[in-house]
Amino acid sequence: MTAKTPVSSTARPTPSAASGKATINDIARLAGVSKKTVSRVINDSPLVKPDTRTKVHALMREYGYVPDPQARGLAFRRSFLIGLVFDNPTAQYIVNIQYGVLDALRDSGYELVVHPCDSKSEGYIDGIRRFVQQQKLHGVILIPRVSEDQALAETLRAIDCRYVRIASIPLDDPGRMLVTHDRIAGAEAANYLESLGHRRVGLITGPRRYRSSIERGDGFVDALARRGIQVPAERIYEGGYTFESGVAGAEQLLARPDRPTAIFACNDEMAAGIYKAAQRMGISIPAELSVVGYDDSPLASQLWPALSTIRLPVRDVGRQAAALLLAQDGASSTVTTAVTPHLVARDSCQPPMAD
Repeated sequence: MTAKTPVSSTARPTPSAASGKATINDIARLAGVSKKTVSRVINDSPLVKPDTRTKVHALMREYGYVPDPQARGLAFRRSFLIGLVFDNPTAQYIVNIQYGVLDALRDSGYELVVHPCDSKSEGYIDGIRRFVQQQKLHGVILIPRVSEDQALAETLRAIDCRYVRIASIPLDDPGRMLVTHDRIAGAEAANYLESLGHRRVGLITGPRRYRSSIERGDGFVDALARRGIQVPAERIYEGGYTFESGVAGAEQLLARPDRPTAIFACNDEMAAGIYKAAQRMGISIPAELSVVGYDDSPLASQLWPALSTIRLPVRDVGRQAAALLLAQDGASSTVTTAVTPHLVARDSCQPPMAD
């Protein structure tokens, strides 16, 4: 009979995952501690004994265990997830915000989850509250138009959820705000067109329920008024921040007998709609019509002629908003974080033709 080789009493079990990758349960078993203790080690909790901490870290290195954000949050009430909540029709804006947030979260251990919503629907705030509580979010970033909803901000405070609001004007405590100064940018667009000699000017705004639309449009109109130029109501069209509304608005403005020689659109997608309407109507840009957009999205440089536009560094806005959210564990800020847009002049504007 062949003697059996005795099993060493020091032999340790191998990781149980089918893939061979260690899990938090494996590390806990190998260390002879609870899963919660491993999570405390991951989160640098002071409640763990130094020798236990050293042992767990050694096992994590040996087995190549990398904790995911959910595992990191097991010892705490919140997870290591950041929520991005939005109700915005401009897809490129949302994508650029996400890129910026991810820039800030890189190597931080936090991850991003997104929550699109419809702020016009009944109960949308309750839906956001459930999202925050079910995911146990560390905090949320709110972009227009949900960022402008005071009732939502009060709900988040009530459930003790950190948040940062991106908006065109200050709406909250400085440590919770990133301001984009849309009124200043609207005025810059007006001053630029006036400097080229335009006096008959049109405006396509976003929806009036968006504070950004009010600030951009009013900044534009007020700046022209200070220079003695009026923009009558019949040369203002309320769009929807969409390409289609840009087409519709331009068709209405350009069909007038006193059609404008320049139009300011409150985002680049509506500006692109102006291009389409002008082409249909045989109106040349910029020879017969100057156009200014807003955002400086990739679309602006892809149009022909290249679109003059207000550059809002959206990716940087997302990055700063995320950094502001992560900093809320520290002392409260008394200074509002702000990003100021500026005009990028390209080929879509020139002085008006002589009448």
